[in-house]
Amino acid sequence: MDTAALFQQFVAFTTAVHEVTHELTKDVKPDDITPVQYGILEYIAVSQPVTLSQISDCKHISMPNTSRELKKLTEKQLCEKFEVAEDRRKQLIRLTPAGQSMMDNAFQQIGERFKERMKDISPEELASIEEALILLQSKVFYEQ
Repeated sequence: MDTAALFQQFVAFTTAVHEVTHELTKDVKPDDITPVQYGILEYIAVSQPVTLSQISDCKHISMPNTSRELKKLTEKQLCEKFEVAEDRRKQLIRLTPAGQSMMDNAFQQIGERFKERMKDISPEELASIEEALILLQSKVFYEQ
């Protein structure tokens, strides 16, 4: 397969990933936070501790808007900033226990939906999917 055809297949794959992610995460967000805030919390939960600029870059939100949304999440006691001992100018962000609990509940719901989606897949297919995910993670989705 040439790289142009592989790229088209990759675009179709990433589109499908976004569609399935939307389906799996639909209605797991608490009513008192916005979709943007949920996305930030989800990113923090998976990658913590993180910096403001990492959130801004990954979520495609301007730095001022990211800062404003983090302030709201901090006021709701869902995340917190803390200083790095070696460099007091640098602040990292992590979930609070309440934020971690909220995200654990969301991930539990998502996990149940995922299990339902995978229920008819054979053990051999599951092993193949696991190998494919490991390969994609190491060759395509790695951090540079």
